[in-house]
Amino acid sequence: MTSSSVAQGGNSQDRATSQSLARTPLYQMGVELKARFTSFGGWEMPIQYSSITQEHHAVRNTAGMFDISHMGKFTLQGKNLISQLEYLVPSDLSRLQPGQAQYTVLLNQQGGIIDDIIIYYQGTENTDTQQLVIIVNAATTDKDKKWLLAHLDTKVVQFQDLSQSQVLIAIQGPTATHHLQSLFKTDLSPIKAFGHLETTIWGKRAFLARTGYTGEDGFEVMVDSSIGIDLWQSLYNVGVIPCGLGCRDTLRLEAAMALYGQDIDDTTTPLEAGLGWLVHLDTKGDFIGREVLIKQKAQGMPRKLVGLQTQGRNIARHGYSVLSSDKVVGEVTSGTLSPTLGYPVALAYVPAQLGNLKQQLEVEIRGKAYPAVVVKRPFYRSNNRPTN
Repeated sequence: MTSSSVAQGGNSQDRATSQSLARTPLYQMGVELKARFTSFGGWEMPIQYSSITQEHHAVRNTAGMFDISHMGKFTLQGKNLISQLEYLVPSDLSRLQPGQAQYTVLLNQQGGIIDDIIIYYQGTENTDTQQLVIIVNAATTDKDKKWLLAHLDTKVVQFQDLSQSQVLIAIQGPTATHHLQSLFKTDLSPIKAFGHLETTIWGKRAFLARTGYTGEDGFEVMVDSSIGIDLWQSLYNVGVIPCGLGCRDTLRLEAAMALYGQDIDDTTTPLEAGLGWLVHLDTKGDFIGREVLIKQKAQGMPRKLVGLQTQGRNIARHGYSVLSSDKVVGEVTSGTLSPTLGYPVALAYVPAQLGNLKQQLEVEIRGKAYPAVVVKRPFYRSNNRPTN
């Protein structure tokens, strides 16, 4: 997580320096819970409420909730919408059924990742008018919006940006569904991983998706800001632990989920980033960046993103150099001391020939080289996640 200037809520100097940052409708709830705030993607967001480690374990063992209202939220409706989006992503969207979603990436002409997104297909209103929801990263919301509008036929597609008007709360952990179900009349148990639906809560529309960024089971719920505070308070009242971006980062790293701007960006291809499972060259037609990916698949990649484990408690942080035979060969993109596993883990780009499992490497930490080994990803896999 690219956090900076972690601030204690309530400090007047911090408030002055954060005036240019956007705040979600749940900001005041964080202040009342004495959360520490940080600048993230142009927003002032809670980094922790109690401690990062406590919140991390709450998600792994019971349930935690995150204010992720800073994420970009788009709704699209129009003719042949799926076929239009097919040209912008490497994934085959034609197989999506109503109520299903696809994690994928927007690509530029060089095959680089503009952003990683989730497309939630809601089905058709009539024979050819399709509708869907797209959730994008906070820092890339404006960029993604411009890219989509530049490549979609806006004469037949209605595009709504709900980023400011909607609250988005992630409820994650083994007991997350139980707690959420206590507030909704709709039966949530039939919803599989990456499934979603529209329902109501307190007479207002609610969009629920069985997705998340923690490696655990759970839901992401989008509601109007007018009831978002009530939903957060109700979840808090039934025992769901408020969590900040600090533990969201350690959770997603244990699950080896990429962070845009660190592990992936517009200079990395999905093949290099270990996201080859999103690239469906054989089952779909042309798309932006296709020729680059075909060439990489045929000739091999110059580099690849790998998982690293360092010895002891020597943590490989973002930006640290990866060494082989005393030469710099790569760079760490994300790293932490895993609260669940009890040892340091990291993601790093290295030459493809040095990316095999059990490959011995080193990481330069504070001017000294420490042993590291390439290990299998994800570093942690939950037994509680539902199937697709």
